[in-house]
Amino acid sequence: MKTIQFIDSHTEGEPTRVIVEGGPDLGTGPLAERATRFRTEFDGYRSAMVNEPRGSDVLVGALLVPPTDSRCAAGVIFFNNVSTLGMCGHGTIGLVKTLAHLNRIKAGTTLIETPVGVVETRLNDDGSVSVVNVPAWRKVKAFEIDVPGLGVFRGDIAWGGNWFYLVEEAPFSISLGNVDQLTDVTWRIRQVINGPYPEVDHIELFGPPGDPGAHSRNFVLCPGKAYDRSPCGTGTSAKLACLAADGKLGEGETWVQESILGTTFRGSYQRVAHDPDRIIPTITGTAFITAEGTLLLDDRDPFQWGIRH
Repeated sequence: MKTIQFIDSHTEGEPTRVIVEGGPDLGTGPLAERATRFRTEFDGYRSAMVNEPRGSDVLVGALLVPPTDSRCAAGVIFFNNVSTLGMCGHGTIGLVKTLAHLNRIKAGTTLIETPVGVVETRLNDDGSVSVVNVPAWRKVKAFEIDVPGLGVFRGDIAWGGNWFYLVEEAPFSISLGNVDQLTDVTWRIRQVINGPYPEVDHIELFGPPGDPGAHSRNFVLCPGKAYDRSPCGTGTSAKLACLAADGKLGEGETWVQESILGTTFRGSYQRVAHDPDRIIPTITGTAFITAEGTLLLDDRDPFQWGIRH
């Protein structure tokens, strides 16, 4: 019987499961290499920890590992129902609240090491968390694709810690009542965009916000076909990169991104001094601890390693 200790949280509605103890031994070395080892040699653990019957498609995992950078309080490998993730904004916010819950950090600045770089986080006095993300940039502006049965879509391709195709005008209202249609459309968009750009694994649609204090509402389809309940931290970072490239948002100005649930992230950016085409986004949101417990992996269980996709 294998046991795995976890703490669950949600960030603006999107769940994160932090694996505190009992995960696989990935050895030492650069975090990107350990993430590859996790994906190629220990994928059963990934599935067991977030897939059914112990989890669900929407659940994002965060495996705590020792950092290689001594400045960092923790290293983390994010993963979902199908694979590992380079970075996860909502997951980083959930991780910071989890580390505070464990009394491993206090309010103030904490560095976290991810497979795509070190991010600076701040646990604010009001309980919110700000994440100074890895550099974001736009790769392609207004790229057109023709989706069979749906027509032509135009969107930007941008990096915000993961790769996104950002479509400015959603074909349906972004609301919970339209989740099935939005999922179908974004999944079909992904099949087409992956022809010329196979690295794109997140599709982001935008529409008008429900809250007059927000700038837009988004729908983000994640790699495993689950939609993001939060406004998506890496997706908001990619959006900020596009706004900065178009001159629609200045340095230090705030962009309020609303999710399909009506929750929000506040985003702003600073340009990279030596490369003005890239920005450093800062995303702020709030997470809440929802559960803590032990996962049991019984050798006799036919679904010991989860129900795999």
